Amino acid sequence: GAKPWFEKADIALPCATQNELNEEQAKALVANGVIAVAEGANMPSTPGAIRVFQEAKILYSPGKASNAGGVSVSGLIHENCVKYGKEADGYVNYVKGANVAGFIKVAKAMMAQGIV
Repeated sequence: GAKPWFEKADIALPCATQNELNEEQAKALVANGVIAVAEGANMPSTPGAIRVFQEAKILYSPGKASNAGGVSVSGLIHENCVKYGKEADGYVNYVKGANVAGFIKVAKAMMAQGIV
């Protein structure tokens, strides 16, 4: 029943269930040398875990996304995350970038409908 998050690794790929990886486990991954975390599911890392990854400045990529036809849009997501999430020191905050890009998309849609 042990979870793999306390093992030494370079890359972690949480992809089972929502909230699979918590803050304590994220700290263990960082302490054990993880340099990248790429989610393969919808929200397997808790907000606390995500914060740990960002504070450690490791590469963190949120869960994969597809459009309604099942075509991956991860390339576009990456571009937007870099565009809106790149920090002064060069680190790309994917959560910030995705949130800003999402806000801009909603704002543009509202303006196109004449709501704003």
